[in-house]
Amino acid sequence: MVNRNLIRQLEDDDLAQQLALLVPPDQGEELLLEALELEQQEYIQGRIVDGRIVEINDEWALMDVGFKSEGTVNLDEWGPDEAPPKVGDIVKVLIEEMEDDLGAADDPYGMISLSKRKAEKIIQWEAMMESVAEGQVVTGLVIRKIKGGLLCDIGVNVFLPGSQVDIRRPGDIGDFIGRVIQAEVLKIDDTRRNIVISRRSLIERQREEDRTYLMKELEVGQIRMGIVKNIADFGAFVDLGGIDGLLHITDMAWERIGHPSEMVAIDQEIEVKVLHIDREKQKIALGLKQKDRNPWDNVATKYPVNSVHPGEVVNVMSYGAFVKLEPGIEGLVHISEMSWTKRVNHPSELVNIGDKIEVKILNVDTEGQQLSLGMKQTQANPWDDVLARYPEGTDVVGKVRNLTNYGAFIELEEGIDGLLHVSDMSWTRKISHPSERLEKGQQISCRVLSVDESRRRIALGLKQLDNDPWDSDIPDKYQPGQLVKGKVTKITNFGVFVGLEDGLEGLLHISELADHKVENPEEMVNVGDEIEVKVLRVDTDERKIGLSRKRVDWDEDRERAAAVEEGGGSASAATDSELKGGLGGGEGPLFPTGN
Repeated sequence: MVNRNLIRQLEDDDLAQQLALLVPPDQGEELLLEALELEQQEYIQGRIVDGRIVEINDEWALMDVGFKSEGTVNLDEWGPDEAPPKVGDIVKVLIEEMEDDLGAADDPYGMISLSKRKAEKIIQWEAMMESVAEGQVVTGLVIRKIKGGLLCDIGVNVFLPGSQVDIRRPGDIGDFIGRVIQAEVLKIDDTRRNIVISRRSLIERQREEDRTYLMKELEVGQIRMGIVKNIADFGAFVDLGGIDGLLHITDMAWERIGHPSEMVAIDQEIEVKVLHIDREKQKIALGLKQKDRNPWDNVATKYPVNSVHPGEVVNVMSYGAFVKLEPGIEGLVHISEMSWTKRVNHPSELVNIGDKIEVKILNVDTEGQQLSLGMKQTQANPWDDVLARYPEGTDVVGKVRNLTNYGAFIELEEGIDGLLHVSDMSWTRKISHPSERLEKGQQISCRVLSVDESRRRIALGLKQLDNDPWDSDIPDKYQPGQLVKGKVTKITNFGVFVGLEDGLEGLLHISELADHKVENPEEMVNVGDEIEVKVLRVDTDERKIGLSRKRVDWDEDRERAAAVEEGGGSASAATDSELKGGLGGGEGPLFPTGN
């Protein structure tokens, strides 16, 4: 079958004329046509031609494109918004592939492969190339999100990389889907029919123009509208229309805030005041709180010293608590100003954030914008009437709160302590440490010895609950020259202490241990030994008793003779100064001379 249409197409074709010269005349017209068709297949494949629909079924439309074989186009290539195809319609299609063997096993009809959709894209691309160039601004609709960015329709589908969507990459570029945007053409790849656009470069170009204009008209003190573009821990960056300014967290509000997000949000439009301009570095400092009156301007009048006000605890530190009296006005309650009586280790023992409390104004520093507040000053000071409640001579009951080397602190009531000194624990016994008589937490009775309200001190006594045995009992019971028995309680380098009864000791000086000279008292006695001694002297003023072991067997004549040898006078007179030097404290010899 001779394809007359093809002959008409090739009548003026140079290719036909060239092939005619190569084909012998006797082989006829049909051989020439076959040769022409083979060459023309390669020449026509990939071209766009007009096709006429000759038949339509459920899946495809059959088209006559002027060759001996028809071609097919799938019906899916007609979009839902297009009119459905019908027989006789002329449609531009792309010739994708031509079959040269009719009746092949895989295609018995030898159909030509056509594409309506690809033809439309090529036509659109070619039309676009006539009107678009690199660097040109185009307008398009964001269609969908693809790998690495967005697909936009500007007449043909183009690629907008994610990094080129905005100056700062949005959290989700998918939010741009459905938006009409303007962008700059960055690159055109004609071979791959690909265009890359940038919205960012267009914005940057516009911002540079806006920045130049804005810096000329911007002045300190102006009130400007801006859009919050970014939020950090230290503040927020606000776009003033071409240049960003920093709104520091300390300039957001007169009151304390924990984070800038408490005051502003990204993309929020706010009104700010220009605080400072560095034109050389193009840096701008902005303020939000400066639009309102500074609450510290009249704080001294509104919160005079000694006035009491309600407040809210807004922060708790190790050294105290910050209390808000009104937005922008806060003061510090130092830990020392929290309670008259409680021993506060940390302010959280008394207050927590959010607590509503009353405070007293202790000091106002308007220039430094600081208030010193007190909590305890809103309550009565228990020390103001402590003398009336604990007069001198009163017997009281308290709990041992703490022990020190010099005494014990006795808690009489919460916050009111008295000191029981070691010297006031016993009339007769030498107390080296209060733990010898007391233990922490023990309930004891004491007598108030003195009260110093100004220094907030109360002196207590334990031994004062009983009569002083040195007034009559001890002098009556222990006379010079008397023989007594006692137990060794302590040995020192200058002598031995002997317990005569519970809490009463006498000193046996090293010179009174034996008739011979003693270098080390431990050679003569041991702690715990029961020994017999003679009373040499009882000193009620110094509360000391002097003892002698070597004189136990001496009679009066020998005592008298020893007194004469030692300097004259009686034995009691000879030992008077010696007793004052050694008893009770264990400091220095009892008898500095003699053996």
